[in-house]
Amino acid sequence: MRSRTLLWWGIGMLVAATLLGAALAFGYTEPPGFDSWWNDTIGQHRADWMLTVALVLNDIGGGWVAILVVPLLVIIALLIVRRWQAAVFAAVAFLASAGAVQLLKHLFGRARPEDMIVVSDFGSFPSGHAANAATIAMVLWLVFPRVWTAILGILWVIAMAISRTLLSVHWATDTLGGALVGAGVVLVLAAWLLPWVSRQKRDDPAVTPIG
Repeated sequence: MRSRTLLWWGIGMLVAATLLGAALAFGYTEPPGFDSWWNDTIGQHRADWMLTVALVLNDIGGGWVAILVVPLLVIIALLIVRRWQAAVFAAVAFLASAGAVQLLKHLFGRARPEDMIVVSDFGSFPSGHAANAATIAMVLWLVFPRVWTAILGILWVIAMAISRTLLSVHWATDTLGGALVGAGVVLVLAAWLLPWVSRQKRDDPAVTPIG
């Protein structure tokens, strides 16, 4: 994919997330109808096994696990397969995505649902868990552009998004915004760094593509 295409897709996603956040924060005094409907609907269909899975994803996708452990595991895995430039790309993407999420959280200050099951930090929009999931998914797909990485990435983001609303720590639109931010940041960075990352794969005969 050409760098200019990646750049425009990334900018488009970030602009869409920002406009969505502004509309939700400044255009509504109450959550929009879809958010309220989804929150009520998923709350009525909670099962114990769903909550168990959601709580596991809550721990994996947030706090120090998401900030430090998961990024380090991804970076170490890339280093093990001798993709150090991809590891640098991943590290920059994780930092930039986390920074963008915090910037928008403090810019919009959207209130979370009142029936939260777990304690969470300030600002409902965008979802940091969804953004982190999208960041991981997009980085791995760009580094290893295979159908299976795309499918697993999409399923991972959807599972994380549903888990956040299942725990009532986010509105549905928060998770959409998070996914847009996470993917958008990676695409913008990829427009700059991916040619450099791909050049290592071409130049190093010891690097074996994973498929």
